[in-house]
Formats: sequence, structure tokens, C-alpha cells
Amino acid sequence: MLSGIKDTYSADDLVGKTLVAITNLPPRKMMGVESCGMLLSAICDYDGGELLNLVVLDDSIHAGAKLY
Repeated sequence: MLSGIKDTYSADDLVGKTLVAITNLPPRKMMGVESCGMLLSAICDYDGGELLNLVVLDDSIHAGAKLY
């Protein structure tokens, strides 16, 4: 899965975080590599520009939990 978030988040920023991913999407090539999913995020206006914010779940929500 490719996400295009490296300009906003480092790998160290994400260690130990639980993110929301949409998986099993039809394959799509991004930057020459096939991706079949995406991370859920929001864009907001910040200091005259746009800021990417990944949806990060509370630590009490475990990987694999159902979303409604």
C-alpha cells in the first residue's frame, strides 16, 4: 500500500500508532508501484496552507476492530 505521506510523517512518527486503512481496493499504480489500499486522512487549512492529518485511533482500539 502506498500513501504519499512521507512529506508530512516520518516512519518514527507512526510507530505504535493505529491508523485506519481501507484495504482490498482494486489495484492502482502509483509512482510505478501497484497499491491496493489507502490510509484514511483529512486535509485542513493551516497557516495559509493545507495540512494532512492521518486518522489515528485511540490506543484502546485494537487493530482489526470493526468501523461503523
